[in-house]
Amino acid sequence: MAATPPKSDTYRPAFIPSLIAAAALLSGIPLLEADWYLLIRFIVAIMALIVAWYALQGAQWWWTLVFFAVAIVWNPVFPVPTEGPWWIVAHLGVAALFAVAGAAVRVPRETPPARKR
Repeated sequence: MAATPPKSDTYRPAFIPSLIAAAALLSGIPLLEADWYLLIRFIVAIMALIVAWYALQGAQWWWTLVFFAVAIVWNPVFPVPTEGPWWIVAHLGVAALFAVAGAAVRVPRETPPARKR
């Protein structure tokens, strides 16, 4: 019989939000001049705040600062001008950043309190 592997003390809750944001960033490159780009801004900004929150829970404050900055740059309320080839490079770089953070941000598991009998 195979032994069951031990449960890990941490998990990666930022993995799925990071993948969603990276996919939105990559699919948003052709939409830079379209009206649909506002939706990309919303998705990226919200997912950046979610990843920042998980990084804060995992006591990895450097990721928190990075993703607060991403949320500010991609925010739909006060948009940053999106012209020029540097913005395409920013999309690619931040998509890679989301992918790395999704794999790197770990949050400790909380064990439920024991039940009293």
